[in-house]
Amino acid sequence: MSRTPVVCLPGLMQDARAFAPQIDALSATCAVMVAPTHLDDTVEEIAASVLNAAPPEFTLLGTSLGGAVALEVARAAPERVKGLCLISTAAMSETPDMVANRDLQMASVRGGRFDDVMTEALSLTGLADNPFRLEIAGIARDMAATLGAEVFVRQSTAMQRRRDQQSILRKITMPTLILCGEGDQQYSVKRHQFMAEMIPRARFEVVDLASHLVMLEQPGTVNEILRDWLP
Repeated sequence: MSRTPVVCLPGLMQDARAFAPQIDALSATCAVMVAPTHLDDTVEEIAASVLNAAPPEFTLLGTSLGGAVALEVARAAPERVKGLCLISTAAMSETPDMVANRDLQMASVRGGRFDDVMTEALSLTGLADNPFRLEIAGIARDMAATLGAEVFVRQSTAMQRRRDQQSILRKITMPTLILCGEGDQQYSVKRHQFMAEMIPRARFEVVDLASHLVMLEQPGTVNEILRDWLP
């Protein structure tokens, strides 16, 4: 295993299964670990926990909430991060509409409607139309059910309160990959392109026939990109 160890950071209501194809593909050539993003209350606290658990030097793969955490890790300890991959995420803080929507979701969850909120949030309409669509939706629902209502509220609050991270982008000096699905309805291709343009020498990849769960929707393409890019 000659490459730098890889640390994967799952997104909102995700666990290691979100990166299962990448763990399987990359573990033959480098050490791969998944750091939890559901045990702390803020992006900064999650990032501190990641740094405590991670090897001295590592490459970060972060998606959604995990992408925000990855940016905070890169800000706090740039000398330890040898590569940064941001997937299906954004550097901007949440808009008032997004904050308000999360408030409504959390109120529903606290009122005992966790399953209803997850059913709506993880609808098939948010996935690209491919032969594994139902299977991927099932994985997403299982991850959410495993983590549960308390984690949903904790992670949603962390997303609401995360600071705007755009100022971090121009200061990033490590090799960086920005990757997204062409049909991501949560974080558009334009938002990813903006991040790539802000980061010096960043590589930008858009994956066809994929949306927010691009790692599961097009694992072969994503793995090929990662193998080619990994420091």
